[in-house]
Amino acid sequence: MLSKKMQTAINDQIKMEIESAYSYLSMAAYFEGENLSGCAHWMKIQYQEETGHAMKLFDYMNDRGGKVVLQAISQPESRYKSAREVFQAVINHEKSVSESIGKLYELAIKENDHATVVELQWFVKEQVEEEKTALKIFEQLKIVGDHGVSMMMLDRQLAARGS
Repeated sequence: MLSKKMQTAINDQIKMEIESAYSYLSMAAYFEGENLSGCAHWMKIQYQEETGHAMKLFDYMNDRGGKVVLQAISQPESRYKSAREVFQAVINHEKSVSESIGKLYELAIKENDHATVVELQWFVKEQVEEEKTALKIFEQLKIVGDHGVSMMMLDRQLAARGS
């Protein structure tokens, strides 16, 4: 059984993952409004991934006899000036998620909760990939800019992302 402290921390992480999903859906809406359907598609896939992360924690909590307590989530940002600004927000957000996962991992170690340590290793690796991918797209946006043919090519590239 998970300790009360661990249950609270996992519930907080579930909230963060759901808020992440909601943020990505808001970003998808921004890109749809800008006629950048490839960027919107990329964000919708991110939305699905983040929802999957929340469900992975949800299921883990139930598997370990814990109690999932869903919390209210914040309204996501919806106004952006450019694609670059959106992807900078993605980078910043993913770094905060990585930090949160790290704290959760440290708590599991402190509590000698080996099963949770093992479960969280997947999340630690996933966050490395999330940050790397967001940074790569951001760096490409710095090169191509937010408008023009190059942006349209990048948009097409992002549209090709599978789920």
